[in-house]
Amino acid sequence: MKQRLFFTLLFTLFIISIHAQYVPDVLGDDYLRRTFQMPDDYEGKVVCTLVKKPQLSDVKQAVLYIHGYNDYFFQKQLGDSVNAHGYNFYAMDLRKYGRSILPNQNPFFCKSLKEYFADIDTALATIRAEGNNRILLMAHSTGGLITPYYLNSKKGSLAVDGLILNSPFLDWNFGWFMEKIVIPAVSFIGKFFPNLTVQGYGDPNYSYSLLKQYKGEWEYDTNWKMIFGHPKKAGWICAIQEAQQTVQKGLKLDCPILVMSSNKSFPESKEWHNEYMTSDIVLNVHDIQQYGSKLGNYVTRDTIQNGIHDLILSEKPYRDHVYHIVFNWIKGL
Repeated sequence: MKQRLFFTLLFTLFIISIHAQYVPDVLGDDYLRRTFQMPDDYEGKVVCTLVKKPQLSDVKQAVLYIHGYNDYFFQKQLGDSVNAHGYNFYAMDLRKYGRSILPNQNPFFCKSLKEYFADIDTALATIRAEGNNRILLMAHSTGGLITPYYLNSKKGSLAVDGLILNSPFLDWNFGWFMEKIVIPAVSFIGKFFPNLTVQGYGDPNYSYSLLKQYKGEWEYDTNWKMIFGHPKKAGWICAIQEAQQTVQKGLKLDCPILVMSSNKSFPESKEWHNEYMTSDIVLNVHDIQQYGSKLGNYVTRDTIQNGIHDLILSEKPYRDHVYHIVFNWIKGL
């Protein structure tokens, strides 16, 4: 009896210590965050940050969200919707993104997408330690490349029960010459000169389509999700190319997978076009659907009429359809 009381007390103290490490998040409301110190890398100190809503009573299932490039978690509607459908909600700001950017770091930079595996491992271990025994992984854009690449590294011992991909970055959105000649050359150079800057700041039209002060509906920290993006380095190109080549050959992930994209892409230019509000101007949706079908043994694909690149930030009728598809798919698992 005394031994049982001792272990009960020990477990209670463990749970208290877990929750004590969360602090109120910048999103306000009831969102919390927890920062994890990771081993130093080639730029020095590294952290990743787990954001969550408080645990639902007697709920042992969760959704973990992974953001895209030049991005971080700010989509409170997503977290609230996940909660409303009976799942605990978590989101990870990966190292060098959003809440996890440190002064010594080049934002968003990596030499291999494998660098993020430890962050995802940390998030999943924490979510399980907090009582969740069923976890779905949801990811957007570059996160939608990182996550199947991560799961493939587990060699059949998958850490999640399902994967939901929102416009995953499974291929470059360039012409033949860029994709077959230039990108492979830059990728090769990136192995030896990873810090070589190969692309400057980008066009702001995607940001304009999102931000409330321009043409969109949303508010977010533009120090973390930058209006003009951030210069890209050859090492990052190499990291993306390496992961895409692996994914494009086809994976055999055994978990159910939902792959979503807009129904159309529209080429971005210097000028503003209203089509930016109802199209993916970042990726080629045909590539998403083509390579998305090869990710695993149980893939469901869907397209969102008039969706933008981040489908859950589309205009209301279309993002409502995204949520309908996601939660119907989850219900069918």
